[in-house]
Formats: sequence, C-alpha cells, structure tokens
Amino acid sequence: MRQSNIVALKSLDGSSDISIDFINEIRSHLQISVVHDIIECYGITQDPASKDYMMILEFCGDGNLRNYVANSKEYIPYDEKTYDLYQIVKGLKSIHDAGKVHKDFHSGNILCENVGTCIAMYISDLGLCRPVAEQLESGKIYGVLPYVAPEVLHGKQYSPAADIYSFGIVMNEFLSEEYPFGNIPHNYALIKNILNGTRPEISEHVPKFLVDVIMKCWNAKAEDRPTAKELVHVFGKWIDEKDDENSEIYFQIKKGDEKYEECKSKNISKNTSSINALINKSDDNSFKFTQTHPQAIYTSRNLDFEISSDIELKLD
Repeated sequence: MRQSNIVALKSLDGSSDISIDFINEIRSHLQISVVHDIIECYGITQDPASKDYMMILEFCGDGNLRNYVANSKEYIPYDEKTYDLYQIVKGLKSIHDAGKVHKDFHSGNILCENVGTCIAMYISDLGLCRPVAEQLESGKIYGVLPYVAPEVLHGKQYSPAADIYSFGIVMNEFLSEEYPFGNIPHNYALIKNILNGTRPEISEHVPKFLVDVIMKCWNAKAEDRPTAKELVHVFGKWIDEKDDENSEIYFQIKKGDEKYEECKSKNISKNTSSINALINKSDDNSFKFTQTHPQAIYTSRNLDFEISSDIELKLD
C-alpha cells in the first residue's frame, strides 16, 4: 500500500444491491492496481444512510491531468512531461498485460499526486476495463468523443490499439495544453470529421520526437499504432537520454522549452489563436486550456449517435 492517510470513496448510485459492473470494476482494480501507475483499491464499504456500496480508493490531491496542468503555477518543462507520459504509458501497459482494455481512457481519468521530487501519475476509473475478448453491447459507445478511436466510432469493438489512440490524444492535450477539439461541438459532424482523418492541432513548440509518437498513436489504421510495450521501451530510452547534453533528445527538449517561451511572449501556443488564451497568473508562465464551445463535452457519456453505414473510415 502506498502511504496516505486520506482515501477517496467512489459511490455507485443505487448500488444497495451490488451490480455486476461494480464487481467488475473492483476485480479490475484488484488485478491491476498492484502496479505503481494504477489507482489502488483498498476495498469496499457501505454508506450507512443510503446503503449504497462504495469503493475505497487511493486519493490523489492534485486532481486529474487536465486540471493539474491548467492550475500549475509554474511552467512544466518537456523533460518532466516526458517522464510523466512514461508513467502513464507504463500504467496502460499494465492494463494490456493483464489482458484488458481500459475503454474510457482520457485526461480526466489520469490522476496526479505530488510526491515531493516529482508528480506521480495514476490511471483511474476502471469501470469499463474488461478482458479484450469481452466486448460491450453491439452498437453501444461510451466515453469522451475526442478520445474515442475512429474504428470504434465506425462500429468496431474496442482493442488495445483503441486505448493507444486515446493515449495519443491525451499526449497532445498534455503537451500542447489545449482541449482536443475545444472550439467545436462534439456531435455527429465531429464524428464524420474524425472518420475522415481530422485530428487535433499540435502546438508548434512540441518537440519533434514527441510529435512523431503522437501521430503514430492516432494513426487511422489500428494495426499501425505502436503497442504500450513498444511505447514503454521508447519512453524509457528517452528518459535515459534526456539529461545527456550530447543527445538529440536533450537538444529537442531544450529547443521545445525555448519555443514555448517564444509562443508565450507572442500570446500564442498554436497558429490558431482563436483557440488559445494566455493565463493571467502571477508567474505569467503557463497557457490556459480554453474550451470555446458550450457543446464541447469532456465527461464520459453514451455516444448514441446513429452512424450512417455509408460513411467510410479513411485509412490514409
């Protein structure tokens, strides 16, 4: 058990009779959370008033990944972000190594905790986490639209590669510090655009070695995306190289940090200035996530759009 005097309680409304979904989530936590990068489940309890059952979970005081970056009072340099992503993809690898798929992977389900010398990243909300062979009800899609893989939107079942697509979206959100598709409604039109190959913009200050991984992860062809195991290997290699002043990774990180400062001074983080705004903090050194459309929704929901069979998934 990681040392903490505070826990989080996750209640499932109307769970006085324990549902199979509740049991499945507990089972997923117990099977996977023994590793360091998954939120740990300590057990279950019951609300004495409502009689609803609750999971007793590890508490993370810095909130989810999106809020952590938006509320940070200091600039998060690229060497730290590279290590943070390494932690996240290690957690994803643990899920896949257990023969499961997360199926609802987005920045709201990645929790952060200051552990002194660094920020620890933990994957949470294993409510949809299932064995790869155990599929959801046909035609049912649940999640946050910008993070859902195009093949899933097109009617195919979830796979580890679908989680990798979601990781690519999370990666870009974390590095570019922008909501994915924050300036447009998350509706049927966005689904069609995603199926046609539209992806969120990547900020100009993101180092090329990270841009390359983002683009591989959100490749339209699921079979061409890297695996979590491959990503852990390459991120581990970068972690070893990032402090070596003679390495290309060190050079790109340094240039990325400098470019970020240039973008900040120009009040831009991407070429599309309408999506961006500079956060007015006392230290004046961070960009703010800007959600510019009221129908851009970043909470998990049933995506019950009727996908027309004549819409093709663009694979090039």
